[in-house]
Amino acid sequence: MRGYNSVMRPDEEVMKRWRDSAPLWDKHRNVIRGMFAPVTQALIEDAGIGSEDSVLDVATGPGEPALTVAALVGANGKVFGVDAIAGMVAAARAEAQRLQLKNAKFEEAFADDLPFADDTFDAAISRFGVMFFPSPVDGVREMLRVLKPGRKLALAVWHFAERNPFHSALSRVMDRYVDAPPVEPEAPDAFRFAPRGKLMEVSAGAGVVARSERVLQFRIEAPVSVEDFWNLRREMSEKLNEKFATLSEERRPKAKREMLASLEEYSGSKGMSFPAEVLIVSGAKSNTA
Repeated sequence: MRGYNSVMRPDEEVMKRWRDSAPLWDKHRNVIRGMFAPVTQALIEDAGIGSEDSVLDVATGPGEPALTVAALVGANGKVFGVDAIAGMVAAARAEAQRLQLKNAKFEEAFADDLPFADDTFDAAISRFGVMFFPSPVDGVREMLRVLKPGRKLALAVWHFAERNPFHSALSRVMDRYVDAPPVEPEAPDAFRFAPRGKLMEVSAGAGVVARSERVLQFRIEAPVSVEDFWNLRREMSEKLNEKFATLSEERRPKAKREMLASLEEYSGSKGMSFPAEVLIVSGAKSNTA
């Protein structure tokens, strides 16, 4: 564990967005869990997680994938989820208690200052977290530190926005109403590691060995109406909600109609269904570490 003063603190604007959205992620937890279940399964497979393992989930949010993994590893396994947002940790603890999962624990911690000893875990995962690390190399290096030698970590990040209408169907409409300055290449953003090979380079710099990268193609399924999905996305994304809130009272209804129309092609008899692409980057800690 690194000293407090050496920890790189996340951008305060990013932290505020996650703090504000924490109760809403908890509100929609069942739908969100289903939407991203294929990503969770890919992380489990690529990190080599099995029964009785000890597993670390970094940037767990309100408790996923940690809670899913806790059910997999069983009573003789254990899962620790960490997140920098207190509200997310509180929601995760409450859900673990509701599910009576005694092998799942949650702590407030930054990715580059994990409160665990060296060589603690059999596996480490992070689903859509590393994009927001202040220093991704330091965060991945810290995950590697707490892994046992020879064991694996797996990271999931979004591929390009245009291949993920879950994001782009709404953002391309909103961008017609609100000017969006270009995002700096290394700024905390959902698509920070969209280019293939970029997160692989970070992993190499952190000391990960036997690295691999694959594109996971799946469908994001949500058993909700178009209107309910629009509300869910606004509540999940503080950035989207902020942009919508800047519109005048006169422009909001028109923008909403256009966004709902853009979602219609992904609506069916069972709810919403979007094609999706995620990059899964995995690797191991050296046996000589």
